[in-house]
Amino acid sequence: MFENNAIIPGFDNDRDESLTISLRKADNIQNGIFCYLSGYIDTYNSSFFQKQISKVIDAGFVNLIFNCSSLNYVSSTGIGSFTVFLKTVKPKGGDVVLVEIQPKVYEVFQLLGFSQFFTIKQTSEEVIAYFASGPSKSSDIFPAVITCPICQKKLRAPKPGRFRCSGCRSILAIDKNAEVSLG
Repeated sequence: MFENNAIIPGFDNDRDESLTISLRKADNIQNGIFCYLSGYIDTYNSSFFQKQISKVIDAGFVNLIFNCSSLNYVSSTGIGSFTVFLKTVKPKGGDVVLVEIQPKVYEVFQLLGFSQFFTIKQTSEEVIAYFASGPSKSSDIFPAVITCPICQKKLRAPKPGRFRCSGCRSILAIDKNAEVSLG
């Protein structure tokens, strides 16, 4: 039960009934760690979540992989916590990746327009390949200015993925070649 303390001393000293965080070093990823989230993240426990992950970052782990397979709900405040982590680790050469994200949790990211800022993968193998490949090959194309096929609004796409048009609220899919389709 206290195996997290073997990775980060004192990590399990603080607990929250609504959110469990289990840690596993990512051996194939430099300064990488898997954070398995179970429960939910909302206004009431987001400060606990931020405090715990700050311990992880302070321990030198800057490539944070959040396994969301058991994360049942995340509020806008919870998404704000993920954003804080991204802003903290990016200047240190790190990244935040979400893996095995539940559809209802992904929908919250999409609705709030945050799915475009995070790297989201389906499996741990995809995460390892993502970090092994280094910077994305799409960096020559992105950021790209695209046109919404519905309302014709010009939009800036920072990377490939799915996001909501700020004009008509349609969900758009942008591939690695900056081709736009309804998504």
